[in-house]
Amino acid sequence: MNSAERQHAIATVLIHRRHETMANLASEFGVSRRTVVNDIAAITCSLPVQTARGNSGGVTLADWFRPHRSTLCPEQAAAIRKAAPLLTGEDRQALLSILYQFSVHPEAM
Repeated sequence: MNSAERQHAIATVLIHRRHETMANLASEFGVSRRTVVNDIAAITCSLPVQTARGNSGGVTLADWFRPHRSTLCPEQAAAIRKAAPLLTGEDRQALLSILYQFSVHPEAM
């Protein structure tokens, strides 16, 4: 496995597990911890990952990043935001839940 294939495999692991330690990744891919650190540095160019040291450290994928989730385009999200005030009760809640579930930045409701 070359470095590009390994980086893709590590990215896939992070997308599914959301958090992993450098030591576990090194063991899983049969490389040194330093190699994993270098791979993570390369992966940060394309994925929103954070690293931390210590007992609960490792590499974590940002909570908001869900690459397999379907998302609304900005125009669709804007239309939902525009329509939401026209509704009340359960209808408004249902519409806002669609915005939250499928918008890239749901906090901007």
